[in-house]
Amino acid sequence: MITVSSADINMWIAALLWPLTRILALIAASPLFGNSSVPASVKVSLGVMLALIVAPAVPALPAADPLSLAGLLILMQEMLIGLAMGFTIRVIFAAVEMAGEISSLTMGLGFATFFDPNTRGRSSAISQFLSLVATMAFLAVNAHLVLLSALVESFSTLPISGSPVYGGGFKQMADWGGAIFSTGVQLSLPIVGALLITNVALGVLTRAAPQLNLFGIGFPITLGVGLLVIAMTLPYLATPVQNLFLDGIERVRLMPRTWSERPPPPRPASSPARPAGLGP
Repeated sequence: MITVSSADINMWIAALLWPLTRILALIAASPLFGNSSVPASVKVSLGVMLALIVAPAVPALPAADPLSLAGLLILMQEMLIGLAMGFTIRVIFAAVEMAGEISSLTMGLGFATFFDPNTRGRSSAISQFLSLVATMAFLAVNAHLVLLSALVESFSTLPISGSPVYGGGFKQMADWGGAIFSTGVQLSLPIVGALLITNVALGVLTRAAPQLNLFGIGFPITLGVGLLVIAMTLPYLATPVQNLFLDGIERVRLMPRTWSERPPPPRPASSPARPAGLGP
């Protein structure tokens, strides 16, 4: 006769619940899987399917009741790990969107804003266009499959444990967030530089011919030059965006190892050397 105890049921629930929490947190935070246009039922179904595949290969789980305080702390820790891994990839898309914002403001398209369902705010037309281009590049290089592979690999590099993770990983994640500003400015530099030269030329032209209406001809010229530069630089954006994806995936792979490492214990202060000839 087969008997099932409450401990066995708790073990089965924990074996599925804790990996599912990390997977669903990454799906919710990642830019492609967590898109608002994807139905919630599809996200949950994908997470459950991945959890059923990953659960048999997960290392030994801590002996804790999922409904106890220790089990809830493990659940929250797994959720934070998944959110951090998804946020690492979202930083890349935020940098691309910032490049679009800078370009649109320089072109004079600051008024051409649309409602962004992902951020629940307003974003410019150029920003949404570059975000769509980055999404297509993300799919073209199979970065979404590599991200799922890194997620599965994280269960081996950072097993589910009741001990808290090392906080140095969160500092590295915050440092990676600074790439939003540096990368956004670098991606928008060709457009900003071309428009700067255009504005200087318009200033010289207005100085040479004061009868010209700068406000009448300035906006169409800057807008046309901006769109022309975007069309010319768009094929060359593939390499830097692909390098950003590779860097982001590599950080996702290394992040669990950083959290699993513990800082070395502080060394005790060595006593000063005693001069020769002195007693104890």
